[in-house]
Amino acid sequence: MSFADKISSLMARPGQDVVPKDDVPWWMRYGGRAVGTIGGFIAIFLGVFNCTSIITADLGCLISGIWQILAGFIAICTEAPCCCMFVDYVQNLSDWVEKRPYWNRAVAYVVLAIPAIVLCPTLSSIFGSGLIFLTGVIYGMMALGKKASVEEMRSTAAAAEVTPTSNTKPNTMRSNLVENAQPISFTGAPIYDSNV
Repeated sequence: MSFADKISSLMARPGQDVVPKDDVPWWMRYGGRAVGTIGGFIAIFLGVFNCTSIITADLGCLISGIWQILAGFIAICTEAPCCCMFVDYVQNLSDWVEKRPYWNRAVAYVVLAIPAIVLCPTLSSIFGSGLIFLTGVIYGMMALGKKASVEEMRSTAAAAEVTPTSNTKPNTMRSNLVENAQPISFTGAPIYDSNV
């Protein structure tokens, strides 16, 4: 058993399958979980800091802070349910999210992160929600899957560069989507005749 397998077995959640169902590297899986957990705590802290904008009567930053606290709490509940054992049904929520595909989590984290930044584009909102956004990006990369091997990429590129026969159209990586496509040019604004 390698060192990475030992770490994986120690970090495994209760009831988790011993054999992973996908080919995502262990460091990316735990990296996404770590960024989500740490980002959730930082988002909550900076969300509370944003809520202090009520002193200056900035309603947008107040709503952004509340949204950021909620997004951070959701990120912590889904990524590290052991941190929220005092809340009922957190483990059920986390198990339900674990069964979802990675792209669902990626979209959810990105959608959770954007409103706080849009409502109050301060450094605390950008950094706090940015970590949640980064968690979504990591899960999006996990959803894309493993990159092909060098041999597979070379063979695909070589097959695409094969010279075409006389009755087929060229199928290269540099071919146009539309044949006889002309470059786009700027002709200027249309001239309107006031006598018409």
